[in-house]
Amino acid sequence: MDNIVPKRIFLTKGKGHHKEKLASLEQALREAGIAPFNLVKISSIFPPGCQLISKEVGVKHLHPGQIVYLVMSENSTDEPQRLISASIGLAIPNDPTRYGYLSEHHSFGQNEKEASQYAEDLAADMLATTLGKTFDLSQIWNEEKSLYELGDGMEVRTQNVTQIARGEKGFWTTAVAAAVLVP
Repeated sequence: MDNIVPKRIFLTKGKGHHKEKLASLEQALREAGIAPFNLVKISSIFPPGCQLISKEVGVKHLHPGQIVYLVMSENSTDEPQRLISASIGLAIPNDPTRYGYLSEHHSFGQNEKEASQYAEDLAADMLATTLGKTFDLSQIWNEEKSLYELGDGMEVRTQNVTQIARGEKGFWTTAVAAAVLVP
Protein backbone atom coordinates (compact mmCIF):
# COMPACT_ATOMS: atom_id res chain seq x y z
CA MET A 1 0.00 0.00 0.00
CA ASP A 2 1.22 3.51 -0.78
CA ASN A 3 2.49 5.72 2.00
CA ILE A 4 -0.63 7.78 2.69
CA VAL A 5 -0.02 11.06 4.51
CA PRO A 6 -3.09 13.28 4.31
CA LYS A 7 -2.51 16.93 3.48
CA ARG A 8 -5.92 18.21 4.64
CA ILE A 9 -8.14 17.68 7.67
CA PHE A 10 -11.46 19.10 8.83
CA LEU A 11 -13.35 19.15 12.11
CA THR A 12 -17.00 18.29 12.57
CA LYS A 13 -19.53 17.38 15.24
CA GLY A 14 -23.08 16.18 15.68
CA LYS A 15 -25.65 14.74 18.04
CA GLY A 16 -28.53 12.35 17.66
CA HIS A 17 -31.55 11.09 19.62
CA HIS A 18 -33.37 7.82 18.90
CA LYS A 19 -34.96 4.91 20.76
CA GLU A 20 -32.16 2.69 19.42
CA LYS A 21 -28.52 3.38 20.32
CA LEU A 22 -27.18 2.61 16.83
CA ALA A 23 -29.76 4.88 15.21
CA SER A 24 -28.82 7.73 17.56
CA LEU A 25 -25.19 7.32 16.42
CA GLU A 26 -26.33 7.37 12.78
CA GLN A 27 -28.24 10.61 13.41
CA ALA A 28 -25.16 12.15 15.05
CA LEU A 29 -23.03 11.15 12.05
CA ARG A 30 -25.63 12.63 9.69
CA GLU A 31 -25.64 15.91 11.58
CA ALA A 32 -21.84 15.90 11.41
CA GLY A 33 -22.03 15.33 7.64
CA ILE A 34 -20.02 12.09 7.66
CA ALA A 35 -22.70 9.38 7.62
CA PRO A 36 -22.36 8.41 3.92
CA PHE A 37 -18.74 7.28 4.32
CA ASN A 38 -17.11 4.07 5.57
CA LEU A 39 -15.38 5.42 8.64
CA VAL A 40 -12.10 3.99 9.92
CA LYS A 41 -10.93 5.24 13.32
CA ILE A 42 -7.21 5.90 13.57
CA SER A 43 -4.83 7.03 16.28
CA SER A 44 -4.10 10.62 17.01
CA ILE A 45 -1.29 12.11 14.92
CA PHE A 46 -1.84 15.41 13.11
CA PRO A 47 0.32 14.90 9.98
CA PRO A 48 3.24 17.25 9.31
CA GLY A 49 2.31 19.96 6.82
CA CYS A 50 -1.38 19.14 7.08
CA GLN A 51 -3.81 21.98 6.41
CA LEU A 52 -6.91 22.51 8.54
CA ILE A 53 -9.80 23.20 6.16
CA SER A 54 -13.52 23.85 6.61
CA LYS A 55 -16.00 21.00 6.78
CA GLU A 56 -17.76 22.34 3.68
CA VAL A 57 -14.56 22.22 1.62
CA GLY A 58 -13.51 18.84 3.05
CA VAL A 59 -16.78 17.05 2.36
CA LYS A 60 -16.63 18.17 -1.30
CA HIS A 61 -13.50 16.02 -1.71
CA LEU A 62 -15.22 12.86 -0.39
CA HIS A 63 -17.63 10.48 -2.10
CA PRO A 64 -20.42 8.29 -0.64
CA GLY A 65 -19.08 4.84 0.20
CA GLN A 66 -15.47 6.04 0.32
CA ILE A 67 -13.22 4.72 3.09
CA VAL A 68 -12.47 7.75 5.24
CA TYR A 69 -9.95 7.88 8.07
CA LEU A 70 -10.77 9.94 11.12
CA VAL A 71 -10.04 10.51 14.77
CA MET A 72 -13.43 10.36 16.48
CA SER A 73 -14.76 10.77 19.98
CA GLU A 74 -18.22 9.44 20.70
CA ASN A 75 -20.37 9.22 23.80
CA SER A 76 -23.89 7.92 24.42
CA THR A 77 -26.42 7.80 27.21
CA ASP A 78 -29.95 6.54 27.76
CA GLU A 79 -30.29 8.42 31.07
CA PRO A 80 -32.69 11.39 31.03
CA GLN A 81 -30.98 14.76 31.61
CA ARG A 82 -27.46 13.25 31.71
CA LEU A 83 -25.00 15.67 30.13
CA ILE A 84 -22.53 14.04 27.74
CA SER A 85 -19.71 15.41 25.65
CA ALA A 86 -17.45 14.28 22.83
CA SER A 87 -14.43 16.40 22.00
CA ILE A 88 -11.37 16.38 19.76
CA GLY A 89 -8.44 18.55 20.81
CA LEU A 90 -5.68 19.61 18.41
CA ALA A 91 -2.14 20.62 19.25
CA ILE A 92 -0.34 21.96 16.17
CA PRO A 93 3.32 23.03 16.35
CA ASN A 94 4.50 26.23 14.67
CA ASP A 95 7.03 24.16 12.68
CA PRO A 96 5.04 22.58 9.81
CA THR A 97 7.65 19.82 9.38
CA ARG A 98 6.74 18.42 12.82
CA TYR A 99 3.67 16.37 13.55
CA GLY A 100 1.03 17.42 16.03
CA TYR A 101 -1.48 15.56 18.16
CA LEU A 102 -5.21 15.03 18.23
CA SER A 103 -6.87 13.91 21.44
CA GLU A 104 -10.21 12.20 21.89
CA HIS A 105 -12.09 13.08 25.05
CA HIS A 106 -15.56 12.01 26.07
CA SER A 107 -17.12 12.72 29.43
CA PHE A 108 -20.23 12.89 31.54
CA GLY A 109 -21.24 16.06 33.37
CA GLN A 110 -18.73 18.43 31.77
CA ASN A 111 -20.06 21.50 30.01
CA GLU A 112 -18.73 22.52 26.61
CA LYS A 113 -16.04 24.84 27.98
CA GLU A 114 -14.72 22.19 30.40
CA ALA A 115 -14.66 19.39 27.81
CA SER A 116 -13.08 21.67 25.19
CA GLN A 117 -10.30 22.83 27.50
CA TYR A 118 -9.61 19.30 28.70
CA ALA A 119 -9.28 18.02 25.11
CA GLU A 120 -6.93 20.85 24.13
CA ASP A 121 -4.78 20.37 27.23
CA LEU A 122 -4.61 16.63 26.61
CA ALA A 123 -3.44 17.12 23.01
CA ALA A 124 -0.82 19.67 24.11
CA ASP A 125 0.39 17.35 26.86
CA MET A 126 0.76 14.43 24.46
CA LEU A 127 2.73 16.59 22.03
CA ALA A 128 4.91 18.02 24.81
CA THR A 129 5.91 14.55 26.00
CA THR A 130 7.35 13.76 22.54
CA LEU A 131 10.22 16.04 23.55
CA GLY A 132 11.09 13.54 26.28
CA LYS A 133 10.08 15.89 29.06
CA THR A 134 7.14 16.24 31.37
CA PHE A 135 5.67 19.73 31.45
CA ASP A 136 3.29 21.45 33.80
CA LEU A 137 0.91 22.85 31.21
CA SER A 138 0.11 25.87 33.36
CA GLN A 139 3.82 26.77 33.36
CA ILE A 140 4.23 26.68 29.57
CA TRP A 141 0.98 28.47 28.64
CA ASN A 142 1.55 31.97 27.26
CA GLU A 143 -1.67 33.87 27.94
CA GLU A 144 -0.65 36.88 25.85
CA LYS A 145 0.00 34.76 22.72
CA SER A 146 -2.71 32.15 23.50
CA LEU A 147 -0.35 29.24 22.91
CA TYR A 148 1.97 26.79 24.62
CA GLU A 149 5.72 27.42 24.55
CA LEU A 150 7.61 24.13 24.71
CA GLY A 151 11.13 25.55 24.54
CA ASP A 152 13.72 25.75 21.75
CA GLY A 153 11.37 28.07 19.84
CA MET A 154 8.57 25.51 19.57
CA GLU A 155 5.16 27.09 19.98
CA VAL A 156 1.96 25.07 19.89
CA ARG A 157 -1.50 26.34 19.08
CA THR A 158 -4.50 24.39 20.24
CA GLN A 159 -8.13 24.22 19.26
CA ASN A 160 -11.01 21.80 19.53
CA VAL A 161 -14.35 20.66 18.25
CA THR A 162 -16.79 19.68 20.97
CA GLN A 163 -20.35 18.39 20.96
CA ILE A 164 -22.43 18.30 24.12
CA ALA A 165 -25.89 16.78 24.45
CA ARG A 166 -28.38 16.05 27.18
CA GLY A 167 -30.15 12.71 27.47
CA GLU A 168 -33.87 12.53 26.78
CA LYS A 169 -36.33 10.20 28.49
CA GLY A 170 -37.04 7.11 26.41
CA PHE A 171 -34.23 7.78 23.93
CA TRP A 172 -30.56 7.13 23.39
CA THR A 173 -28.55 10.30 22.94
CA THR A 174 -25.19 10.25 21.15
CA ALA A 175 -22.59 12.98 20.71
CA VAL A 176 -19.72 12.76 18.21
CA ALA A 177 -16.77 14.98 17.40
CA ALA A 178 -14.31 14.14 14.66
CA ALA A 179 -11.19 15.20 12.82
CA VAL A 180 -11.59 13.84 9.29
CA LEU A 181 -8.52 13.28 7.12
CA VAL A 182 -8.98 14.17 3.46
CA PRO A 183 -6.79 12.34 0.90
